[in-house]
Amino acid sequence: MVEYLKDNYWNILIILNYIIAISAAITVILKNINPTKTLSYILVLVFFPFFGVLVYYLFGQEYRKNKIFNRKKVLNQTTIKSINSALELSGDKIKKLDGDLNHKMKLVELLYSNKYSPLTFCNTINILKNGKEKFESLINDLEKAEHHIHLEYYILRDDRIGSKVLNILCEKAKKGVIVRLTYDDVGSKLSSKMKHQLDSSGVEFYPFMPVLFSKFTGKMNYRNHRKIVIIDGKIAYVGGINIADEYVNYEDGDLFWRDTHLRVVGETVNSLQISFFTTWDFVSEEKINIDKSYFPEVVCNDNVAVQIASSGPDTDWPYIMEAMFTAINTAEDYIYITTPYFVPNDQIITALQVAAKSGVDVKLIIPRESDSWMVKYATNSYLEQLLEANIEVYYYTKGFIHAKTMVVDDIFSTVGTSNMDYRSFNINFEVNAFIYDAENSKILKGHFLEDLGYTEKVELNKWINRPKYEKFKESYSRLWAPLI
Repeated sequence: MVEYLKDNYWNILIILNYIIAISAAITVILKNINPTKTLSYILVLVFFPFFGVLVYYLFGQEYRKNKIFNRKKVLNQTTIKSINSALELSGDKIKKLDGDLNHKMKLVELLYSNKYSPLTFCNTINILKNGKEKFESLINDLEKAEHHIHLEYYILRDDRIGSKVLNILCEKAKKGVIVRLTYDDVGSKLSSKMKHQLDSSGVEFYPFMPVLFSKFTGKMNYRNHRKIVIIDGKIAYVGGINIADEYVNYEDGDLFWRDTHLRVVGETVNSLQISFFTTWDFVSEEKINIDKSYFPEVVCNDNVAVQIASSGPDTDWPYIMEAMFTAINTAEDYIYITTPYFVPNDQIITALQVAAKSGVDVKLIIPRESDSWMVKYATNSYLEQLLEANIEVYYYTKGFIHAKTMVVDDIFSTVGTSNMDYRSFNINFEVNAFIYDAENSKILKGHFLEDLGYTEKVELNKWINRPKYEKFKESYSRLWAPLI
């Protein structure tokens, strides 16, 4: 028997692989998910022995149904319930909103159906363009913290800017400020020396879903892509800018990095605080008694309407994707989108095509070069069908554009962590601020039009005549679109 196994071990492994692959394929078929996604999984399982099974294990599990987070432990606490109850809208407010928001109530109601995404009014928004503005503002606020600092980041490194931020956290912790930090174990990199410094200073910190070999896992995990800071329950930051040197645009940097972030003061800080606590409960496995000190009374200095939408395997629905879909469908004048990764699902593609063909001005800015070969060509595979529907596509040429924004009709805009791709919509943990305000929308519109000055427009006539080997690479990469 042993000799037989030795002589036939490879055949036995292949048979076992295909037994598992066929079982997995049947499971995928029975889930009745998107046919394109189903076929992608089946092709990988059949034509890539062993690797296909690994891909299915990492990507094919329906974590949204299994709920990685047990959100109820946080959301059922008395303080959280009272905060959310106080933000509930009355019938009179809803009627007034319908007029004020120029028929964008469908979007409000969509997110409001998620009872943990209340619409807040008492907010002041500062739009921060690029890393220099973000870090100058953030460092100033961190140095003034008195009660607590909460940080949740996808990328956190102890390089020049990272060390500066982390050193402030250590100093604050030594002075008695509560400092909690969670970072994604794949996206981030902290040295043992820095971890020791954090620990000895009293900073509480945990990696998000740690892996054994983070250098080799790449994106093949369900990762926490959120970037959140909450200071004293009064100030919050959210957007696309991580804590790493490339975002700062130092003079000795290799590439200009264009990005957008938000500084928020007001009621919506409560929503980001709740989102942080759900993550912290998961990573720390500590029982936290959340009291009112984390939710101080808000002094209303402005009246910007904002909703925070968190999306990921911990939510019942892909709220961010649904909100973007609704915003596109309700657009009447224009839709301006900036995203570093454009690998959309069929719903978003169809919505954009219908909007453009209906006379809405649809413009899209994407990077000329991507940090992923496969994402670049997967993105390019969608451009022809966009251009044919009169959607204007622009390649950003000044550097790498990492901003994740959308502006619609001078009244609605969104800034956050979500890209317009399968990964952000279905796999990663994301958070976006949805803003219903003319002034802030016009600022973001101005940034978009300014960015157009550093772009090259993609022309349909030239695009359809690109080399066939380019088209082949695009078609190949698109097969992996639901997985990358």
